[in-house]
Amino acid sequence: MEKMKAMVLHAPGPVESRPLSFEEIPIPSLDDDEVLIKIHACGVCHTDLHTVEGEIALPKLPVIPGHQIVGTIVKKGKKVNKRSVGQRVGVTWLNSSCGKCEYCKNGLENLCDNIRFTGLHANGGYAEYTAVKEDYTFLIPEGFGDLEAAPLLCAGIIGYRSLRLSQIKPGQRLGLYGFGASAHIAIQIAKYWKCEVYVFTRSEEHKKHALQLGARWVGNAQDEPPKKLDSAVIFAPAGWIVPYALKALKKGGTLAINAIHMSPIPQMEYRTIYYEKTLRSVANLTRQDAEEFLDLVPRIPVKTDFEAFPLDAANDALLKLKKSLINGAAVLKME
Repeated sequence: MEKMKAMVLHAPGPVESRPLSFEEIPIPSLDDDEVLIKIHACGVCHTDLHTVEGEIALPKLPVIPGHQIVGTIVKKGKKVNKRSVGQRVGVTWLNSSCGKCEYCKNGLENLCDNIRFTGLHANGGYAEYTAVKEDYTFLIPEGFGDLEAAPLLCAGIIGYRSLRLSQIKPGQRLGLYGFGASAHIAIQIAKYWKCEVYVFTRSEEHKKHALQLGARWVGNAQDEPPKKLDSAVIFAPAGWIVPYALKALKKGGTLAINAIHMSPIPQMEYRTIYYEKTLRSVANLTRQDAEEFLDLVPRIPVKTDFEAFPLDAANDALLKLKKSLINGAAVLKME
């Protein structure tokens, strides 16, 4: 049986304890509707950190994390007809949906009752190969290298969905709380829409990065922006930010929270959300989000900033991510 190298999680724990182990395991076999992808790069996401540290429920152990996968199809199942060997494709957090529940039937497959996630229910991209249903792969736009493209597949797509759910309109004022992989792409979309962007982050390096990417103003989450915001997105998994972000909104403004895991939101006075302000979460993504976003990125064009790590340094990448020491995104590069 052919083998591949992978970073495997057998039991969750603090990333400082290096819970991922570097192993040789069998290359996955294929179902009839799946393709086998030789992975070139995989982005490192905060959701991976939550997975590895056990902050979200783990339906499968051992598991290979990673859901921002770029690679080439090297084999396909006998029922595959939309994808071909040799195509470069991406894989996202959405590994599959049932297509039958009320949410799927209403265009909300991100809320599917039987949803499965890459790197959680199914083995992900911290490996040399992965097997995925062809309907959940996406062609990578021309002009993007493997390392550049990897962050587009979660940080980019979920950032795009967050902007849509924040109800931001072209030319309006947008607040971004936290400035990591997703926000550094979201600001480029917002600038393309001619929005004024105000960035709130504690990291001085991230503040500099935001200004380089066209932020109108930078400050800390507790700071009051010079002008009220039409919309805002929280990318940091810190519930204490919510009251500050709501106070920064105009009447009728919308705050979207882009986090799969978040610390508790503190009690707050009703007037904080009064004047028809909206507070909503952002859950997962749909294939339509992915297709729309990947069609948009070459037209902006989006530029991803990243720091590359070898596969066996995944623990190090997650630790730097935890400490907010990465400008843009971390990406694992396969040999």
